[in-house]
Amino acid sequence: MVKVAVLISGGGTNLQALIDACAQDGFPAEILKVFSNVPDAYGLERAKKAGIDTMVINHRDFESREAFEERLHTEITASGAKLICLAGFMRILDARFVNRWKNRMLNIHPSLLPAFRGLHTQERALEAGVRFSGCTVHFVNPELDDGPIINQAVIAINPNETAEELAARVLELEHLIYPQALKLVAEGRVRVVSNKIRISNTDYADKNIINPVIE
Repeated sequence: MVKVAVLISGGGTNLQALIDACAQDGFPAEILKVFSNVPDAYGLERAKKAGIDTMVINHRDFESREAFEERLHTEITASGAKLICLAGFMRILDARFVNRWKNRMLNIHPSLLPAFRGLHTQERALEAGVRFSGCTVHFVNPELDDGPIINQAVIAINPNETAEELAARVLELEHLIYPQALKLVAEGRVRVVSNKIRISNTDYADKNIINPVIE
């Protein structure tokens, strides 16, 4: 059973998806603690309702990013977690923190990386006229929204939909593939080779690796 810490800043819908997955019999991961840098993040309530310990480490209480991240690292380590899941954590982590958790920190991003790193992904996708959007779960590298890709889900863009409508549909896919990625990692089936992912005991037709295009 792999022990997990989840970092949030907001409502925590991806956190809820991970909580629900970890509650299933036989799921190979357990969320030990949820950390938030925002005191009133609703995701904290989700964790409390599930009986999961929480901690607020408000970045505004620290004089520097380094001091905040040092405290965060200390508390995550003290919790016993061996893996971190970022679930709407709206702070850019510096290279020192990321490298301490190299290949042990997952993130979900609402685009088909490496396309549309950063914010406002669906607005930018619509402006670019791309035909497909989606989401990506990856290990975290120091560069923004970069790292070995574990799994992705793809969705066809409807010609007349708004960025908000597209984002809502992509979010539903995020809730599916983040638990899938955590399961693969917790089972020890994921290896990083030359900054690419190799997944054992499966093939790429497996829905746990990449979801088919969803119209």
